[in-house]
Amino acid sequence: MSQVRPEHALIHQAAALCLAYPDDAFRERLPLLRAAAPPALDAFLTYAESTSPRDLAAHYVQVFDFKNRHSLYLSWWRDGDTRRRGMTLVGFKETYRAHGLDFTGEELPDFLPAVLEFSAQAGPVLLEEHRAGLELLRLALTDHGTPYATVLDAVCGTLPGPSPKDRAEARALARSGPPREEVGLEPFTRTGGL
Repeated sequence: MSQVRPEHALIHQAAALCLAYPDDAFRERLPLLRAAAPPALDAFLTYAESTSPRDLAAHYVQVFDFKNRHSLYLSWWRDGDTRRRGMTLVGFKETYRAHGLDFTGEELPDFLPAVLEFSAQAGPVLLEEHRAGLELLRLALTDHGTPYATVLDAVCGTLPGPSPKDRAEARALARSGPPREEVGLEPFTRTGGL
């Protein structure tokens, strides 16, 4: 089992708040985040503090709600919108339960802010398991030029590595996209004459 390192737990908890929708509660927490968050999150916090609430919310929606290539749902990076994703989501819930936590959020259990909150308490087991997806998201956000990329930089910096294998796999998957459902899509073949 992965150990919870206090400095990593702090980054994971702060990153969870930074990656959630920037509503009024987020705005109220900004001073606390600024006071407690490690320097790795300074660039994002400066951006959030200097951007109007309306513009910050619009930017969040533009970055995360309109492009799957910026998906905050970790199972999407491995499974795409396939039937396998359901079993992966069950695996997330089982991991939460194995650590004495029940997932009761409105989001799916693989929603990155929820996974980061879990990691702050129980260790980075799910982050490590889904490292390739995190790297894909980090690269996509970096390419997009959004300050949210610095949040992913901070999170990925807490994980073992960076392993060239993870980065190579992430780039290969980024080029090819997530898996697509192919079950039942084979062309029909004629076996007998009519």
